[in-house]
Amino acid sequence: MSRFLKIGEAAKILGVSIQTLRRWEEEKYLLPHHKSNGKTRYYSLDQLTQKSTPERDLTVAYARVSSHDQKEDLERQANALEIYCMQKGWNFQVIKDLGSGMNYQKKGLKTLLTMILESKITRLVLTHKDRLLRFGAELIFALCEA
Repeated sequence: MSRFLKIGEAAKILGVSIQTLRRWEEEKYLLPHHKSNGKTRYYSLDQLTQKSTPERDLTVAYARVSSHDQKEDLERQANALEIYCMQKGWNFQVIKDLGSGMNYQKKGLKTLLTMILESKITRLVLTHKDRLLRFGAELIFALCEA
């Protein structure tokens, strides 16, 4: 017989936020086993152990500035992206880069590309597309779509 868990316990087991579980329910990705009359969600332990969700639902928030003089702007970008991701209830990671939008050898950009190519992320969030690259951002977006 399966054990039933409330949403907080289920979120802990899956390594995601409660908001993420609610969003997954809206998207019909992971539905609770049942709801009480008071709308409390209950998940079966069996259904949770069959889902491999935390890796599939990683959002990368990417922030970049061109020079050291703009470090405060980099922190503002990163904070805005972090707040946005938290409001959405997403499991996320912030990648910050310091360097020209014409430089394709930035450490953060390389990390991001590797994660995209290895299908480790679900979505990419930017403050503006030129924060990714000055030219060629569409190629990265095409890789994300693929």
